Amino acid sequence: MTTLNNEITINAPVEKIFHALAEMEGLENLDPNVKKSTSLSNIKSGMNAKRKVDMIDGKNWFEEKVTAIKQNESLTYELTACSFPVKSLKYTYTVEKADNQTRVKQAMTYEIKFGLLGKLLDALMIRKQYNKGIQGFFLGLKSFAEKN
Repeated sequence: MTTLNNEITINAPVEKIFHALAEMEGLENLDPNVKKSTSLSNIKSGMNAKRKVDMIDGKNWFEEKVTAIKQNESLTYELTACSFPVKSLKYTYTVEKADNQTRVKQAMTYEIKFGLLGKLLDALMIRKQYNKGIQGFFLGLKSFAEKN
């Protein structure tokens, strides 16, 4: 298992950030790597809400669901299916007020398929790609929240 930790400070209220993170649709407005996110459940936000996310490359996708939520504090997603070589992946956002800003943290834990080969691929390239993707997402979230 690999754990990646990232954080960013955004000039927007906690409630606005949490709402953006919790919505099943519209992820493409926050993440430059996402083509479209579509709700797969009647629940558009909250516990057990599900979505499918199609990536901008046109070939990769993933499905995930909310597995834990504490309103305006923390939110956990878990992958349920994907095109990536991932055995399991879960990530938690925490949001907290920091003066007149919001600090957003993400802790992502995942395991790559293919045993020892997967661990090697993770160490050589996957971890770096995931971190780069998360950082791009955080910049997109910041841009979206600060101008809307």
